Amino acid sequence: MNDILLTMKGITKRFPGVLALDHVDFELRRGEICGLIGENGTGKSTLIRILAGVYQADEGEIILDNVPAAINSVQDSLSLGISVIHQELNLAENLDIASNIFLGHEPVGAFGVVRNSNLMAKAASLASTVGLSERLTTPVERLSPGRQQLVEIAKALSMSARILVLDEPTSSLSPREAETLFSVMRRLKQQGVSMIYISHRLSEVQEICDRVIVLRDGRRVGELGRDCMNRDAMIRLMVGRDITRFFPEVGRGGAVPRLVVRNLQPPNCLGAFNFSLNQGEILGVAGLVGSGRTELARCLFGIEPALSGEIYVDGEPARILSPLDAVKFGIGMVPEDRKYLGVILEMAISENISLPNFCYSGAVWLDKKHEERLAESQMKALSIRATSIYQTVEFLSGGNQQKVALAKWLALKPRVLILDEPTRGIDVGSKSEIYGLIRKLADAGLAVMMISSELEEILGLSDRVLVLHEGRQAGVLSHSEMTEERIMHLATGGQV
Repeated sequence: MNDILLTMKGITKRFPGVLALDHVDFELRRGEICGLIGENGTGKSTLIRILAGVYQADEGEIILDNVPAAINSVQDSLSLGISVIHQELNLAENLDIASNIFLGHEPVGAFGVVRNSNLMAKAASLASTVGLSERLTTPVERLSPGRQQLVEIAKALSMSARILVLDEPTSSLSPREAETLFSVMRRLKQQGVSMIYISHRLSEVQEICDRVIVLRDGRRVGELGRDCMNRDAMIRLMVGRDITRFFPEVGRGGAVPRLVVRNLQPPNCLGAFNFSLNQGEILGVAGLVGSGRTELARCLFGIEPALSGEIYVDGEPARILSPLDAVKFGIGMVPEDRKYLGVILEMAISENISLPNFCYSGAVWLDKKHEERLAESQMKALSIRATSIYQTVEFLSGGNQQKVALAKWLALKPRVLILDEPTRGIDVGSKSEIYGLIRKLADAGLAVMMISSELEEILGLSDRVLVLHEGRQAGVLSHSEMTEERIMHLATGGQV
């Protein structure tokens, strides 16, 4: 029997002025987890949207079970057993687990009436398949992101999905939740379900995928089997070159404290924080989801002022009750969600970069010439790739959007810069650029606090690391003490 379940042959898609996909071939075997990787803008999303019926290909064909498949709508795709689980989950949070699993396709009995007992029995079977142990009457809004994702998978299986597409499924999961997801995926694979796994986290691709297909500039450029699916080989295919050093060399770090925190109690945290951040240092902040990392950052930037404690900047007491106070003391912050909080997508690069400068300067009139000079200098300094300073940020790649978010605050010449998940959703090549930029800023004397859920990033870039556990400071590790095992030991409640 042919073990190829899905074939996409010669798929081509054009948008005005852009060839998004150029005769791409893709195949998926029965009971296989196949990775689909590539930098942002390489065509991964377009290919999946064609499979899901959101777009129609201009050229090429789709063959399912050796039969040509006409997929002209999302409903066509669902009826063929294809289900896409997006990064932003599609659940009705006010409804319970069982209702979400069958939402829109409830099992009906005689006369078209939904029998609740039948629905609950089928929901229980599906919940068991994906490892959901919660009561089926639990509202989905009470579940963690990881458990909500399992509801999405159960929902897909309720529609007899043979092919699951998982798009960046672990982006908001803790390491433990990610492992739970992988266990469910392995179990579904044994049951014959085929999966397409899209992720920028190459270590996860290595762990869970049987094979990986790589796209670059709208073309398929290679395939790697499990025996040769190493990080260097994947990166080489993705970017078209060797990245000789993914992380920059560790800096010397400064000995002069720039930011000092004493007995600081952020809102929604259980313990007090005591640590320092030196001039020219990158202090990594690590911890599991819900450990208080973002709460600490928001407190230091004045979004949610501290309940008690003291903050000192260059030895001077800093009373920070608002972001305006933070900026006055030379503190800037690039938030976790760049698309909603970091930049204004509908505005030009120049307008985004000048925004904090204008808002916090107290100026009444905007000096357009100054705005243009500022934008030009920041574009050059950060190597922002765009047609001009007037290009709308919405049409930049993820890496260049992040550079604009950085440029906004660097234009204010801060003394302390807080980075919350600085490379989330950014492709490998852009990550390497951002890492080099962060190290360059630290080497120039900027004190950087970097929050990251990726341990590889923490270990590769930090001079020291502050570890959090359940809203408390679990410990501070020097560079020589930093290992993945020691960080996870502290992050899960172990003692120093």
